[in-house]
Amino acid sequence: MKSTRRNFIRNSGLISLGFLGLYKYSYSKSFTSNVSDGGYGPLITDPKGIMSLPKGFSYHIISKSGNTMHDGLLVPGKPDGMATFNGGANRTIIIRNHENNADEKKDGPFGKQNELLNKIDKNKFYDFGRGELPATGGTTTLVYNHLAKKVETEYLSLAGTLRNCAGGPTPWNSWITCEETTIKAGEALEKDHGYTFEVNASINPALAEPLPIKGMGRFNHEAVAVDPATGIVYLTEDDQEGLIYRYIPKTPGKLLDGGKLQALAFVDQDAFDTRNWRDLETPKLLQGEWKNVRWIDLDRIDSPENDLRFRGFKRGAARFARGEGMWFGNKELYFACTSGGLTKGGQVFRYKPGQYEGTSRESEAPGMLQIFAEPNDKKILNHCDNLTVSPWGDLVLCEDDGHPFLVGITPEGTYYKLAENTGYNSELAGVVFSPDGSTLFVNIQHEGLTLAIEGPWKKSQGR
Repeated sequence: MKSTRRNFIRNSGLISLGFLGLYKYSYSKSFTSNVSDGGYGPLITDPKGIMSLPKGFSYHIISKSGNTMHDGLLVPGKPDGMATFNGGANRTIIIRNHENNADEKKDGPFGKQNELLNKIDKNKFYDFGRGELPATGGTTTLVYNHLAKKVETEYLSLAGTLRNCAGGPTPWNSWITCEETTIKAGEALEKDHGYTFEVNASINPALAEPLPIKGMGRFNHEAVAVDPATGIVYLTEDDQEGLIYRYIPKTPGKLLDGGKLQALAFVDQDAFDTRNWRDLETPKLLQGEWKNVRWIDLDRIDSPENDLRFRGFKRGAARFARGEGMWFGNKELYFACTSGGLTKGGQVFRYKPGQYEGTSRESEAPGMLQIFAEPNDKKILNHCDNLTVSPWGDLVLCEDDGHPFLVGITPEGTYYKLAENTGYNSELAGVVFSPDGSTLFVNIQHEGLTLAIEGPWKKSQGR
């Protein structure tokens, strides 16, 4: 079932309006004074020892790595970023990344000895690995039935890529998946890696054409977010010295047609370091402080030497501490930097595109960036990673930690714990709501589990 551009913009508007009050927290005197239970109550210890949730909430495991999918392949391990799409008839389509490296056969879809490799035409692989070391990242697609509370169909939807970490949904009903690696072709691998790929949402099993979107550059890609108003794609880079990028496609919605890749810089200061690390003798960016932005054109974006971030910074681009999850609201963009802040516990940024974003008149009304949240208290927020926004306006963040939580932030700027991984020493990943807002999906990455969480969620409150 196709998702219309109008519906996408409408839903993005609901998300955005819920955030209008969140910036009020920016100048609060004390982070811990803004901690509550989020209106859901305290977390109740899970008797099964997997996921603790507030009273009235429940979870069930809908997918586990190593199980056989409907295409005869195995559910790959290390599930990461996800997006959801309307599948019609009480169904949600989930597209899920897998952050597997080149040498991880045990977590791949083809079996420990690649005994299932012949089930796929090698031409459907981006990197077949000469038939000996096929890339085992990629994506899987699940069709979840909300009434039956189970997955009806599960299949491999992109083959032959590596370390598919996060990505982002598009207004035209597809998922952009990102490779968080810059490994190059060699004796084992046939292709260079470090690209983004597009996967269409479909209830019918099919493998996406493995075509890298080279116009988006080659680097440690993490997440993307598409502005539904312009078709411009924003990108994060998972590196301690990473940049924030923007891709202006020649043809909105047709990313393979090529375009222009740029890096974010501040108007009033070149090469600004936003990381706010205590040991850096650089100016600090204050929470809530808006800074006007300009965008720097980049060249040699295929970056054979993996130096795009260094060349961009030398030309004046701002530096960020491990850009991770990214999500677009209505006319505003949010992204997490996992190791930013005084305690290196994480930052959340907010970007407002300008009135003439991406045009020759951009300097007349430049986009603006602020640190939206920098708690500097790891007991409350520790290494924020993937993120999403609920239909009622709360920001929900995954923690990349051995004992992680899902952390919520209300539109009023109050932080709360929404869930606790009590069973496994593993980060949480891929947090995303179903299109109707009834179910929250999340991965326990290293255990290879995908969970569906239901409960008395807040309403949209007329937003």
